[in-house]
Amino acid sequence: MIGWGSAAGLLLLPVVAMQLTDAVRWTLGDFVLAALALGVTGLALELALRIAPDTASRLGFALALAGALLMVWINAAVGIIGPSANDANLLYGFVLLMGLLTAALGNFQPVAMVRAMLATASAQVLLTVVAIVVGLGQPETSALELVAVNGFFMPFWLGSALLFRLSPRMTEDP
Repeated sequence: MIGWGSAAGLLLLPVVAMQLTDAVRWTLGDFVLAALALGVTGLALELALRIAPDTASRLGFALALAGALLMVWINAAVGIIGPSANDANLLYGFVLLMGLLTAALGNFQPVAMVRAMLATASAQVLLTVVAIVVGLGQPETSALELVAVNGFFMPFWLGSALLFRLSPRMTEDP
C-alpha cells in the first residue's frame, strides 16, 4: 500500500505543480510514460522482494531499481547526452539491458546480481567514454557534464553490487 500510494503521489506532484506555475507543462503522454515507468518499477520491486533470499539482497534490488527508474526518468525528461530528443540517449537502454540480461542468466541470485551490477556500471562508463570521444552530446553537453551525470548513477550500481556481495547466500566469489 505504501509503495503504490507513493507512486500515485509522485504522479500527483506535476498536477499540483502545473496549477502553481507555468514552468511545469506535462502532457498526457508525459503522465502515461511516468505511470508506466513507476508501474514497471513497482512490479519489478514487488517481484524482487519476493524472490530475494535476505535483507541485503532486497536492498540491493531496491537500489538497482531506483537507479534504473531515475535513469529512464532523467533521460526522458531532459536527456543525458544532449537534449532528450538526441537519439544517442537511446543507448542507455543497452546499459540497463546489460544488467538485466546478466542478472537473468544467473537467475537473479546474489552472485549473478553482483556481476550484473558491475556489468551495468561498466556499460555506463563505456557509454560515457564513447559519448565523449565521439562527441555525441556536443555542443549541448560538455565532457564534464557527461562525466558528472553518468557518475551520479555509479553509487546505485556499485552500492547494489556491494549489497548483493554482503548477502549471506553468496556461495562463490564473483
